[in-house]
Amino acid sequence: MSTDPNQAVACRTVDAEERSLLGRVLDRIADHCRARSLFVLHYCTGCGAIELPPTMTSRFDLERVGMQPMVTPRQADILLITGYLSVKTLKRVVMTYEQMQGPKYVIGLGSCTINGGMYWNSYATIKLLDRYIPVDNYIAGCMPRPEAIQQVFLDLMGRIDRGEAQAWKDYYRRYDWYLGQQQQLFGTNWQAPTDVVGEAIRYRLVGEQTLGSHTAHLERYAPYYDQLGIIRPEPARMKARPQLEVVSR
Repeated sequence: MSTDPNQAVACRTVDAEERSLLGRVLDRIADHCRARSLFVLHYCTGCGAIELPPTMTSRFDLERVGMQPMVTPRQADILLITGYLSVKTLKRVVMTYEQMQGPKYVIGLGSCTINGGMYWNSYATIKLLDRYIPVDNYIAGCMPRPEAIQQVFLDLMGRIDRGEAQAWKDYYRRYDWYLGQQQQLFGTNWQAPTDVVGEAIRYRLVGEQTLGSHTAHLERYAPYYDQLGIIRPEPARMKARPQLEVVSR
């Protein structure tokens, strides 16, 4: 099947409501299984990381409910940010997040990820992590207790099981906005190596705000993507056929 209207055979994007009952049942089963087998990538930037060993080990033992640490973003489901973020560190966090496969989830541990914490007035630290990547849960405190960390993890698992943890899709649907926030810190030439627009197309999550003024400069990286063998549609062609490729938020 093809989405090219110039070809003899073409099909439109099917709305979620039109999907088959079998498809919805399979998605429900996948969410149920996924919620009980989660790999956590700890991005330990500050003192909040000291609460993770008791949370993961014998007393609270999150592994008993199906959560365990992971060492690479490409195999992780959850990105756990455990402390303050400097501007330099945020770059690495964004690149790490973009390497994770969807569905993916982010938890901000400690007050620093919410409002800067004790570094709230520092020029070198960022506040409100969700201005740069979607965040599913925040854990307030300086530092949060293991009980609070465990409760937030269990809450996230429940929302994944019910199919409600969908914040990761917002990054693709509003990528131009997120990229604009990142460029305010890193400069207008900022672009992570990951082809986020290409991923949005593959996930069928291209929204009205996926492309815009901030993503316009990405075409300069076309030779880089060509060398990697990544096939990307032209933004102008994507905007010309919204009924086939663009999904309203």
